[in-house]
Amino acid sequence: MGLAERRRALGYSQERLAQMLGVDRTTVCRWESTRATPQPPQRRGLATALDISLSELDDFLTPPRPSGQETAGPQPSAPPDTGDQDEMIRREFLRILTVSGALAVLPVDEAAALTEAVRRGTAADFARMNNHLWQVYHLARFKGSVYPVIRSQLAVLNEALTENRGDTRPLLSAAGNLFQLAGEVAFDGNRYGDAVSSYALAAAVSKDAGAFDLWACALVRHAYVEMSQGRYRQAAQLLGAAEGLAVKGDDGLSTRHWVASVQAEAYAGLGDLDACERAMDRAEAVRGLTGSSATGGWLRFDDARLAEERGACYVQLGRLGLAEEALQRALEQEALASGQSYRRRGAALTGLAAIGAKRRDPEQVVLYGREAVGLARASSSGYVARRLRSLSDEFGPLSRDHRVADLEAEIASLSAP
Repeated sequence: MGLAERRRALGYSQERLAQMLGVDRTTVCRWESTRATPQPPQRRGLATALDISLSELDDFLTPPRPSGQETAGPQPSAPPDTGDQDEMIRREFLRILTVSGALAVLPVDEAAALTEAVRRGTAADFARMNNHLWQVYHLARFKGSVYPVIRSQLAVLNEALTENRGDTRPLLSAAGNLFQLAGEVAFDGNRYGDAVSSYALAAAVSKDAGAFDLWACALVRHAYVEMSQGRYRQAAQLLGAAEGLAVKGDDGLSTRHWVASVQAEAYAGLGDLDACERAMDRAEAVRGLTGSSATGGWLRFDDARLAEERGACYVQLGRLGLAEEALQRALEQEALASGQSYRRRGAALTGLAAIGAKRRDPEQVVLYGREAVGLARASSSGYVARRLRSLSDEFGPLSRDHRVADLEAEIASLSAP
């Protein structure tokens, strides 16, 4: 029995299963036709929806086929891939790369065509619009709601690249900026493949634009994807490259400090306390920057995030007392912030619940875990849900406590409507 047969046996349509898992129907279609496989965070939810174990899910995803039998293709009723929003975003940016590459070799009849456009404020308008979109993204409870505006902005940006010749770097910087936002939306929705594609293209566009800070930030975001899958060595490699780029960037920005902060997390995942502490010390130097060290969009790292980042590292390293102190301080700072972040508060709460799990303290697990679940539901944040699923893996014998068992069930239900 294959994945499609199991779905039909349970009476689910592709649309219904996709709705339960928070993905597009075309994604379910690709799984069933073996053109794609679920990402690790999606596998648990898919197994739960199909009422099977994870090992049984492997069998459904790779069913044995008799000799001579053709591989099943997508069902006739399935819409083409062009209906997938993430696929459309990738294609739009691939088009940007194609157009910008062509513009570089075309003759310029009028001197500095884009320079004139910049003088009129065209490129500056793109930068302001992108910064506004980042603000909308950070304040939005439902991150996926930003997609339509991203696609609209992409269409306008493509048109501008097509119409202008000469120095396209300002517009390419705007493209690298916007592509990172597309990756963030995908990452929050646990669509790792889409996020990696977005960040890789953002890095390529930023390289062509000569925007070292923007380029470095694309690598940092890619490293987060690797760490979410436990691939800390791969993340450290990306972050090493980002560190080299940040040195070439703007000293007035906090890029190099953000790189150091994420490096600390990677070293914590590798169990290297000394390297983690050194990286956090470099990150702490962000306090010495004068003026605005963030862009308001693709770079938002400042000293307000230090406590949360340090606490997460200490949880990884098993330094529970230090971790609890840092995370409590992060919650206090978040409560005083003018624009509270569901994602950041949810991460701090989940970290405190993880400390309770390591201490075998069910009261602490339930106290912080339930609030984090509430935030995940209120915001539909895939990031917080992902952290909670990792938390449930820490429960062990605590699951015999009915309160923890109830919390575990609530966490599992985050994949369902």
